Amino acid sequence: MKKVAIIMGSDSDFPVVSKAVKKLKEFDVPYEVHVMSAHRTPDAAINFSANAKQNGFGVIIAAAGMAAHLAGVLAAKTTLPVIGIPCKSAQLDGMDALLATVMMPTGIPVATVAVDGAANAAILAVEMLALADEELAQKLEDMKKEMEQGVAAKDEAMQLKVAEL
Repeated sequence: MKKVAIIMGSDSDFPVVSKAVKKLKEFDVPYEVHVMSAHRTPDAAINFSANAKQNGFGVIIAAAGMAAHLAGVLAAKTTLPVIGIPCKSAQLDGMDALLATVMMPTGIPVATVAVDGAANAAILAVEMLALADEELAQKLEDMKKEMEQGVAAKDEAMQLKVAEL
């Protein structure tokens, strides 16, 4: 199975990124987590991305806040799918990171999830890998069924509460 790379622009992004790590663990998907900066260590980020495919990666997740150029820098040097997680900052509540991550030029796409949406980034990475892995595809189907059953149970409980009014 291909690995997922999770790259964060700063170790301060780890509380967000940890949600992606937990999801990948739930699906038994191998991963690596690294800190690389588009601005402070651009050569390391470019080198990682340029070699990611030959190093066994199938998807790259990039988490960054503020200027949030990391996903785009990584996407520029690979043909692997890159998923950007814009991280909330104190200054603009993550809107700056969202726009910097989603507004990519033609030819350098970055799939972008919600601000701090690391769990969805991991699920999207699993969906991408599941295109070539039936076991992963089944795990995704099971997850969807569990979510459906959870909502049905909540609705049933709500009906009981409403009936008591």
